Amino acid sequence: MARKVTIFTGQWADLPLAELAPEIASFGYDGLELACWGDHFDVRQGAESKAYCDDKRAELAEHGLGVWAISNHLAGQLICDPNFDARSDGFAPRELAGNAEAKREWAIAQMKYAARAARNLGVDVVNGFTGSPIWHMLYSFPPVSKEMIADGYRFFADTFNPILDVFAENGVKFALEVHPTEIAFDIVTAARTLEALKFRPEFGFNFDPSHLLWQMVDPVRFLREFPDRIYHVHMKDAKLTLDGKSGILSSHLDFDQPGRGWNFRSPGHGDVNFEEIIRELNLINYQGPLSVEWEDCGMDRKYGAADACAFVRKVDFRPSQLQFDAAFSK
Repeated sequence: MARKVTIFTGQWADLPLAELAPEIASFGYDGLELACWGDHFDVRQGAESKAYCDDKRAELAEHGLGVWAISNHLAGQLICDPNFDARSDGFAPRELAGNAEAKREWAIAQMKYAARAARNLGVDVVNGFTGSPIWHMLYSFPPVSKEMIADGYRFFADTFNPILDVFAENGVKFALEVHPTEIAFDIVTAARTLEALKFRPEFGFNFDPSHLLWQMVDPVRFLREFPDRIYHVHMKDAKLTLDGKSGILSSHLDFDQPGRGWNFRSPGHGDVNFEEIIRELNLINYQGPLSVEWEDCGMDRKYGAADACAFVRKVDFRPSQLQFDAAFSK
């Protein structure tokens, strides 16, 4: 049986769920990966009310849609970020703007709510971000000591372990979308993140090949390194447009602005080798959904969402149950 094809609603949070659900269903999707902002899913209500979660499922079911994961990226970003400027003020309630520790405290509570809400909704994965206390130290000038980086991982573990205790109590897993500005952004930092948490099973990864590809990290290698920690999969593409003048740091240029060294693309329109990813997902026996995270500034999103659904269904295939040459000996 083919894996479920879903779409992450984060890029559609400007639309109410009542309007979005029937449109997504018309594109051919099996379900939604609900964003925990807009009106798509409120984690506090979900944590406190099973009826609220039942109503959400019923609303989706009216259009033949299911839900297998929720995603709490915006609150998650505030948990370990320094929060020392206004960029993330919009991720938290307006009255917390400019107050770094108040934003962090709110975000920690929101992520704990997400674990309880996921249980009430009947899903076992919450995707999201962690933020990072050390991302701003990526380039080691002014000089960055090993102790400063180690302190950052300790801060992450000390902050996230109590959150993961709530996930464990509720039988839910947290899947970090490995991503620049997070505590884990490539293979090496992902391994160090697991080590910092003493490899507790509640923490794994939402595999998104686009974020690895533009860093020139092999997405398939990531799957091979962490076969037992792939808790969810995003189907998103990226295109490197390096021309000798552009660079992967993007030159402070907006997405799709001429001169950028890379851009996100709708699945099948970039450089990600999805066939090899599907083969590797088959090898590690990943049975969860393939969730389109649609981000392509050069394409109409309705066209792109429909096109992406068709592409993912075409590229997904199950492994063979028979060696191709088995019949030769018959």
